[in-house]
Amino acid sequence: MRRQGFDTVPIDFDFSPSQTARFQAETGASDPYEYFSAPLRWLRLGFTTPNDDRKRWFDPVELTEGTYFDDYGVGHSPGGDQSFHFTQMRHPLKGERSPEEIRSYPLPRISDEGPVMLGKQVAELHGRGLAAGGALACTVWESAWYLRSMEDLMADMMAGDERATVLLDRVTELAIGMAAAYAERGCDVLQLGDDIGMQNAPMMSMKLWRSWLKPRLAAVIAAARAKKPDMLIYYHSCGYVLPFIDDLIEIGVDILNPVQPESMPFPQVHAKWGKRLSFWGTIGTQTTLPFGSPDDVRRAVRENLTLCGEAGGIVIAPTHVLEPEVPWENFMAMLDAAKGS
Repeated sequence: MRRQGFDTVPIDFDFSPSQTARFQAETGASDPYEYFSAPLRWLRLGFTTPNDDRKRWFDPVELTEGTYFDDYGVGHSPGGDQSFHFTQMRHPLKGERSPEEIRSYPLPRISDEGPVMLGKQVAELHGRGLAAGGALACTVWESAWYLRSMEDLMADMMAGDERATVLLDRVTELAIGMAAAYAERGCDVLQLGDDIGMQNAPMMSMKLWRSWLKPRLAAVIAAARAKKPDMLIYYHSCGYVLPFIDDLIEIGVDILNPVQPESMPFPQVHAKWGKRLSFWGTIGTQTTLPFGSPDDVRRAVRENLTLCGEAGGIVIAPTHVLEPEVPWENFMAMLDAAKGS
């Protein structure tokens, strides 16, 4: 990821539940990251969730059968593929909430034992020659709109409403604490991310992003780098993010994920930013992986490796989780091509 060459091509992946079951049926193994020798493991800080009746923030009509609540109190009503990221979100701060209600809303906090356990996990990974990644995706924007709803938070931001300031500041404060803990305990990579791209356009204007989100993201990165100056900063956004890339590099991002080829062709991205940025993903889960042949997948991997050349600067991975419709043979073709076979 520092574009200083490589011995083997690093890989990464994440499975939907049906693909996890397929992996177990195909291999008889239980841990795909161990089985396929992935070079990094993502770690999560432990949270202490507030002693709060989460249901009190909702109209009972919203809470359909099976709805559960995450650490932030966001409700998730079941959807497809065993509800893995296919849920309908229920936003506890949606609607006519006052700044005081948003300020007093019970957010989780880092547990007292969380950083200690994290340090032990990092040491264990390093002892095995593996890299440790601190998982802090949904860093500011996504965590905030999950709470408030995208429509209401965007309206707040566009109107300069105090509610946006209060919510974004609270979420940023929590993210800063987590970033510092990941860095202080020795994680090699910090995974940040907020989806700011749609399929073929930015989700919001550059003016809005630079005013509300860029400074807060910069503060999170600065908190990590204050503890570990050489920490690699990874930033995730699905979709079209070309207008944001120079700004992301300016505030310290080293790695862009996932570089969806359907939204922005990798040759174009690499030609402009390949000397200053590394890439994680690039193998399309909307096109090549689900609908191409194994040869198509191998070709896509080899083309991207050739673009990066001897310097490297790429982790080969699907551009999202391995969705249910991806043939197992195509996933194996991706791994085989990364190994050079």
